[in-house]
Amino acid sequence: MNQANVSNRSAPWRYFLILTTLLLSLLFVMPNFYGESHAIQVMSIKAGEKIDTSLLQTIEETLEKSEIKNTGSILENFNIKVKFQTAEEQLKAKSLIQNTLGKEYVVALNLVSNSPDWLSNIGALPMYLGLDLRGGVHFLMQVDLSKALEKTTTSYLSEFRAQLRKEKIGYYDATKNNDIMQIKFKSTDELKKGKNIIRNINDNFDFQELSINDEIILKIIISDKTKKSITEFAIKQNLETLHNRVNELGVAEPLIQQQGFDRIVIQLPGVQDTAKAKEILGRTAILEMRMVNEDNFDPTVFEEGNEDQIPINSEVFEDRFGNSILVKKQVILTGERITNAGPGVDSLTGQSIVSITLDGKGASVFKQVTRENIGKRMALLLIEKNLTEVVTAPVIRSEIGGGRVQITGMRNAQEATDIALLLRAGSLAAPMEIIEERTVGPSMGKENISRGVQSTIWGFIAIIIMMAIYYMVFGVISVIALSVNLLFLVGLLSALQATLTLPGLAAIALTLGMAIDANVLINERIRDEIRNDNTPQACINNGYEMAWGTIVDSNITTMIAGLALFMFGSGPIKGFAVVHVLGILTSVYSAIFVSRAIVNYIYGNKRGKIKLSIGEIFKVDNN
Repeated sequence: MNQANVSNRSAPWRYFLILTTLLLSLLFVMPNFYGESHAIQVMSIKAGEKIDTSLLQTIEETLEKSEIKNTGSILENFNIKVKFQTAEEQLKAKSLIQNTLGKEYVVALNLVSNSPDWLSNIGALPMYLGLDLRGGVHFLMQVDLSKALEKTTTSYLSEFRAQLRKEKIGYYDATKNNDIMQIKFKSTDELKKGKNIIRNINDNFDFQELSINDEIILKIIISDKTKKSITEFAIKQNLETLHNRVNELGVAEPLIQQQGFDRIVIQLPGVQDTAKAKEILGRTAILEMRMVNEDNFDPTVFEEGNEDQIPINSEVFEDRFGNSILVKKQVILTGERITNAGPGVDSLTGQSIVSITLDGKGASVFKQVTRENIGKRMALLLIEKNLTEVVTAPVIRSEIGGGRVQITGMRNAQEATDIALLLRAGSLAAPMEIIEERTVGPSMGKENISRGVQSTIWGFIAIIIMMAIYYMVFGVISVIALSVNLLFLVGLLSALQATLTLPGLAAIALTLGMAIDANVLINERIRDEIRNDNTPQACINNGYEMAWGTIVDSNITTMIAGLALFMFGSGPIKGFAVVHVLGILTSVYSAIFVSRAIVNYIYGNKRGKIKLSIGEIFKVDNN
């Protein structure tokens, strides 16, 4: 190519592309400048149930009666959002609306953008703010997987007993020790029959046949494959249960995810009652229905501590009044058969109760049990933190069908509400312990935003001054490209509805430094061409072409590191990686395409002798 005839002109479609991306970025950035209002979000507890105007009218009338002013409301298909001027009004309204609507609706704290409707209609929404920028609580919970294994073993053993009795297989005793079950049979033939029945239930067991002191024993050992499956299911169920409980607590945009093998991270933005959150999230409420063993009931035996006299098929637990009650080990029903639960008041006694609804199978079993045990007592046991308590043990007066059961014996209305919530959301497959807790206040979140923005602004100003002084006009062009890069990045984060965290703000500042580095490479390559006495047009063309390979190589290696952080990191690390990777893409685009288009527009149409304003050029004297 004849260097003297090089022409730096950009095709019209390049300018059209740049202007289009600038306009789109500006549209998606705009909602972030309108700010947000404190709001209450109301939705049905039934997923997918639409909301009508009558509910909105009820909410507005309730607020008006209590003289709580709102600044507007948004009615959508599946939720209602009511905006308020202050956080104090928001909290008052939440309690009032929740009490008015009852347990049929979830009332959550939220933030609603103040941007115009026309921006929201085109999908232009502000970025989500993470816990460190919005305020709330952070929990790191340790899951006790050994308890999940023990619970599953107990369930297996109960199923084995029931099936052996159904098939009339003779056995003396069935016990367990950790994950090893042991059944004593009356004969070798009975053992073989029982072994086949157990293998038909689940064939992922290892068996050992023993004969000790004329006792014929079958040891049932859970295989490693089954253990892994149990622990994985326990984590999965705990995650699902926590999602349900957080939904019941009324938290918008929570973060619940597994960390490592046996840990779960929970971030609840906007939560202010941390004590309530800890109580609900960590509780393991398991409901069991068993028959009371009245045939062998002798209170004096238990009061004297003669545990040896307790029948092998029974256990002793205390009720809420401290009385000992002998209940059979066989579990009739568990909380897994509960489809709904809610607090209430007994119309006859005025005491707080919990009304539960069973699924089809649960209702059928309950109907059969009550029909066959009229005149006998059934105990309802509540298991929390490895402590079992008999909540109530009423006498069955008649057959109960329809799958509706009332649990009496609640101490107060609050306990009835909490128990109903736990049963409705589901029980934890394994108990959890909070090993780390952090609280971020709203004021701290605002301070983090302010400091992050200020650091970015001051860093940007310093870059502007340095580039303008050192590279003159080309420095100004680099600054314009850098500004466009920042606009692209924020617009992309808003369009993708990515969650911005404090590490994300740090990544934005880092992106500015990396982006200007590409412009520095371009400017220095142009200076090198000027030192070689090439024509101005050739200097511009060769400078961009020579810098292209270096810019791409450096950004690819940096992107590889960012993708690794995104794939294997979690929490703050992933928040940093998202902004970091997107920033690399926008910086390459702005440094190569945007800055080149501006340079071509200024110098591309000039002919004859032109001087490039790129600062002082120093030549090395080789003599």
